[in-house]
Amino acid sequence: MPAQRGGPSTPPSHRSGWTDRCDRLARSRPFEIAIVVVILANGIVLGLETYDDLSPAGTALHALELFFRAVFVVEIAVRLAAYGRRPQDFFRHGWNVFDFVVIAAIFIPGLHGDPALLRVVRVARMVRLVRFSPGLRTIVSALWRSLPGVTGFLALAVVTLYVYGMAGWLIFGNRYPEEYGDIGRSLLTLFVLLSLETLPDLIQQGMAISPWTLLYYVSYVVITVNLLLNILIAVIVNSMEEARRLEMTERLAPGYDEDGDGVPDEVDRIALTQRLDDLRAVITELERELRIDRDDGHGRPHRDNARIRR
Repeated sequence: MPAQRGGPSTPPSHRSGWTDRCDRLARSRPFEIAIVVVILANGIVLGLETYDDLSPAGTALHALELFFRAVFVVEIAVRLAAYGRRPQDFFRHGWNVFDFVVIAAIFIPGLHGDPALLRVVRVARMVRLVRFSPGLRTIVSALWRSLPGVTGFLALAVVTLYVYGMAGWLIFGNRYPEEYGDIGRSLLTLFVLLSLETLPDLIQQGMAISPWTLLYYVSYVVITVNLLLNILIAVIVNSMEEARRLEMTERLAPGYDEDGDGVPDEVDRIALTQRLDDLRAVITELERELRIDRDDGHGRPHRDNARIRR
């Protein structure tokens, strides 16, 4: 889910006075603060409902829940109205879709008959706080963009664990069946070993069989804990940097959309960066020409005049 706020970019021909007012309201800081306060209050009410001692206040808490629903519905209506005659553009942004689904889900018929599922939907509203925080949006965007790299990492990690699991079953299976009795137990033991908490005990068990088993655990720790986890961290950090660049692009040029897909992405960032570089080159050239003109104005002969005199 790309992490952008998804402000309206409706063409002027599709806008009206009412649309502009809704747009200004949806983008205003007081409106955002009010929604954040309501989301936090919604979370507090959810927490209070878990206390049996507050059961007498159930009517008041239910009234607050109805109030929260009304506020969220009005919020979505205002943000939809900000798109004027192109409300479909509202759903081009991932966070807008998430907000709409979370708020609309509460009105699904039959949902109120399942208190647990209803509470899950209400808890999901808390995730909407991410949309109002640039830092959280960047983190979520980075995690989302790191999924392709993480998928490759998981495939490599599974293969590595499986190879070491089979080797562990062959080496320790007969002696320690509880840890390595079959491939499932071997994989579980090695997965827990990723925390390094059980490493001393496992090394001690291995040394009872042969000192050469130390190579098994040392190589496993080096490859999985050090190498693979560092690769995972590198993938996430790289995605974080990319998400920050896209967030900066959105801040520098809100609504800029080079490829016309309605969503700020890497294509838009590269295009905007290229335009900024071209603009810097033009400014540098203008500054150079201005310096030449100033030099000419202080009595220095112009280059063309100097050539004529020669």
